Amino acid sequence: MSLLVVGLSHRTAPVGVLERAALTGDVPTRLLHDAAATATVAEAALLNTCNRIELYADVDKFHAGVAELSLLLAHHSGVDLEELTSHLYVHYEDRAVHHLFSVACGLDSMVVGEGQILGQLRDALAKAQEEHTAGRGLNELFQQALRVGKRAHSETGIDKAGQSLVTFGLEQVAAGAGEIAGKRALVVGAGSMSSLAAATLVRSGVTDLLIANRTPERAERLVEILGAGVARTVELAKVPEALADVDLVISCTGAAGVVIKAEDVAAAVAVRAADAAADTPLALLDLAMPRDVDHAVHELPGALLVDLESLSHAHAATPGAGDVDAVSGIVADEVAAFGAAQRAARIAPTVVALRAMASEVVAAELGRLDSRLPGLDERSRAEITQTVRRVVDKLLHAPTVRVKQLAAEPGGASYADALRELFDLDPAAVHAVSGTPIGTQQPSGGGAR
Repeated sequence: MSLLVVGLSHRTAPVGVLERAALTGDVPTRLLHDAAATATVAEAALLNTCNRIELYADVDKFHAGVAELSLLLAHHSGVDLEELTSHLYVHYEDRAVHHLFSVACGLDSMVVGEGQILGQLRDALAKAQEEHTAGRGLNELFQQALRVGKRAHSETGIDKAGQSLVTFGLEQVAAGAGEIAGKRALVVGAGSMSSLAAATLVRSGVTDLLIANRTPERAERLVEILGAGVARTVELAKVPEALADVDLVISCTGAAGVVIKAEDVAAAVAVRAADAAADTPLALLDLAMPRDVDHAVHELPGALLVDLESLSHAHAATPGAGDVDAVSGIVADEVAAFGAAQRAARIAPTVVALRAMASEVVAAELGRLDSRLPGLDERSRAEITQTVRRVVDKLLHAPTVRVKQLAAEPGGASYADALRELFDLDPAAVHAVSGTPIGTQQPSGGGAR
């Protein structure tokens, strides 16, 4: 497999670009299918979160793959290719694996060490499998990435280096609007991020929690999970009115446009101002991409808006954790081990084909022996057969073991070529073992180009 990653994230693109590039509705599915249908791509998977869009693909041509995947990202995101290109990053083969493993460990997250990315990676793989765009290569890669992520969290304190985006966001809210405990809250949305937010609010001690969602049934299910004594539903259409009755709003929907308007927030702030008990600003935590809350709310007196952009700036100012180095070491070791295993696996079909050819030669020579010595007794024939096979096995043992060791090293693919050339192996026999059609380009070692 020659892995290629083309994507953009909070590290390379401003929030405004990420917001315009956000993939919603059935767009991610269409992008996934279009990527898998390109001439250079054998498999494809899409990691699509609130602050990153990444296409992972098994390609047979690097430059053509980059061009095609970049064009598809521009087409489906609606951002002009020339503008999008300046924010894209490209990783290839070992560096692509390193990037994915780093993402799985939370090293590339806005909040370093957050564990939600593991669930998002799992969902990305499940989606690619469901749409039949991922095969054995990406399945093995993503499964290993998940294992690496779990190892990082179990063997280090990377969890302490950062929190989930929800927890970090609430810390920023508390810094500007007071403790969460005792507040009345409204959560808009009932997806995974909104559900996590609601559960976190309950644990933090909110006194009253409203849940609003486009699909009322999902909001009701979330209320059942949280407990009717703490949470209750409110119609999405009544959210503007509900703003005046709460102290904190968390919004994370998949809507394409603004869900909470500046004028509605201004009206709620005015109502709160008339209430002498409301001595803290109306806090709004917007975790959606594209944004749910009108950016103009930042300018409203009496309102505190914390969104992904402000979270990014806040987290950049926090000190790094010592465990990051430990996780980086784990990633480096796992990438090396994965690369060695992949390179060793590439030579396996050649070794199998060589041993199959040797078996055919032994069988042919034993058949010739039968025709020349038809009166040979069974015991003698068995002894000769065993001796010939033992000799062949011993002759092949050292070179096949050594070539597997050499093939596991960077640039080891050339040893498979040498083995095929030295023993004049039929290419059809090798490809029959690997299951790869003749003419498919075999991947080679390398890093980002």
